[in-house]
Amino acid sequence: MWAPLAARLSVCVTSPRQAVLPMDRDADGVFTAFADHLAPGAEYYYEFAPGRRRPDPVSRFQPHGVHDASQIVDPNAFVWTDRDWRGRPLGDFILYELHTGTFTPERTFDGAIGRLPYLRELGVTAIELMPVAAFPGARNWGYDGAYLYAPHAAYGGPLGLKRLVDACHREGLAVVLDVVYNHLGPEGNYLGEYGPYFTDRYRTPWGAAINFDGPQSDDVRRLFIDNALYWLTEYHVDALRLDAIHQICDFGAVHVLREMAEAFHQQARLLGREAWLIAESDLNDPRVINSPRIGGHGIDAQWNDDFHHSLHALLTGSRNGYFADFGRIGDLSKALTDGFVYDGRRSIYRQRRHGASSKSNPGQQFVVFNQNHDQIANADAGKRLSALLTPEQQTLAAVILMCAPNLPMLFMGEEFGASAPFNYFTSFDDPALAKAVSEGRRREYESFFRDRPFPDPQAPETFAGSQIDWAETARSPHREFLALNRALILLRKQNRCLSNCRKDLTEVDFNEDERWMLIRRGDSSGGNALLFCNLSPETRTVPMPRDASGFELVLFTGEERFGGTAAAPSPPAILDSSSAGIEISRFSAALYLGGTRSK
Repeated sequence: MWAPLAARLSVCVTSPRQAVLPMDRDADGVFTAFADHLAPGAEYYYEFAPGRRRPDPVSRFQPHGVHDASQIVDPNAFVWTDRDWRGRPLGDFILYELHTGTFTPERTFDGAIGRLPYLRELGVTAIELMPVAAFPGARNWGYDGAYLYAPHAAYGGPLGLKRLVDACHREGLAVVLDVVYNHLGPEGNYLGEYGPYFTDRYRTPWGAAINFDGPQSDDVRRLFIDNALYWLTEYHVDALRLDAIHQICDFGAVHVLREMAEAFHQQARLLGREAWLIAESDLNDPRVINSPRIGGHGIDAQWNDDFHHSLHALLTGSRNGYFADFGRIGDLSKALTDGFVYDGRRSIYRQRRHGASSKSNPGQQFVVFNQNHDQIANADAGKRLSALLTPEQQTLAAVILMCAPNLPMLFMGEEFGASAPFNYFTSFDDPALAKAVSEGRRREYESFFRDRPFPDPQAPETFAGSQIDWAETARSPHREFLALNRALILLRKQNRCLSNCRKDLTEVDFNEDERWMLIRRGDSSGGNALLFCNLSPETRTVPMPRDASGFELVLFTGEERFGGTAAAPSPPAILDSSSAGIEISRFSAALYLGGTRSK
């Protein structure tokens, strides 16, 4: 155990029999002891002084919570059945973000296994788990994790997570795990007692920053890089989503993210698998995803908030906070063809220029979405799009997402327009911390709750109210919206012009005043797709491209099977370029295919 801040350290075994093993300290602050006759299931602490015991910072399991003993886990005890699994190409990812505790009534990894056939039938190719590192209590988003290596006990612990990953691979689904390397949670976090893991030279929204570039930072970096390799190797995950990397402060010559990416990709090659790193970044900086050959960090992809903000502002009319920078069809057009909308242009919200151009970065380096955990809970105070948009607008947003030249992501329940909110929830054991979190949240979001009760993060009913109601999938209008998303995903999979992530073969025409947009997707095979979109509340005529003759209608959002009405005018089944344009009903989209159709 590297603990340079400790004068002495012992291993204190508490189960199945008690023992105290003094540890030897070397000049670098590394303590060593050999414990004989221990087996998986034994529980232990590190003891700094009599009565001052702390869990293992690299504990594989915290069965009794973040303040209690760590448990020995045999990493080879689980029998994997995914021997032939080699991962998925990044360009094939259609992601489905879920929170283990609210995804199923069981609120566990095993509960999620029961829903995998449904996800396979939906057509997604990867699930993305919100963080599972051990956190205080039983209810939390996961971003307050205190033990990076320990899957949360209430979810099913190490064996439960391995069973889920193994089952996903049997179903052909990749697994993306959300990890947090920019801070640790405020409760149960004893890292600072062991070594200089934190620095006061930088600040994050959650307190002291991780010491990635200061004195004695080499072993700090190792803890986090090894954690990335741990999930890849011991848990067979296919990708990591790196939370808020803009809060990872490192001004060294080789950024810790670049070092992590190099180690992660090398380990994937040694394992004979394809594995990826996906960043969440607020920087709009292509260096995050650029190759180290041109000065980048080598991260494979990143979330593109600009896509979300563009479409959200257009359809909801919201101009609160960062949505003040959006609201034009031109913004959405740029998100589709370039990636970053803010590529050096001035931001009203930030009151400065923001970002750099990502036009040359391929489309598969951008994960796009209409909803995610943050945007629902924080931007709209828990309200999903199903509570903010009409059914017509929801279907329009869905088809634009699935036709984007990027990696699309759904948030759990989005595919059927789930009505349950997704609120921020916690279950801190420390009463003072619990009170501070509740009061701070209330102050920040009280303006959103003038017409409804404030969802206290600590209240069990806030968590319970965020549970998915799976019975909705059999009821209108949820059933029809689910049918739409299944159809869209199938069309994307079957047609290279929709799935190839070729931004360079994507063209967008639009009229800001008339509020229509035409997206053209192409492929080197000769296949083409035309998506006619009406973002206005009135029927619009969208001009016809000259070479559109013979294109066949494959999906219209106004169809009755998708919840439309017979009164909505149907677009022509086959396009004739002699026509000046086609009529598209309010908040609708029509998708046409031409040329080489098969994938």
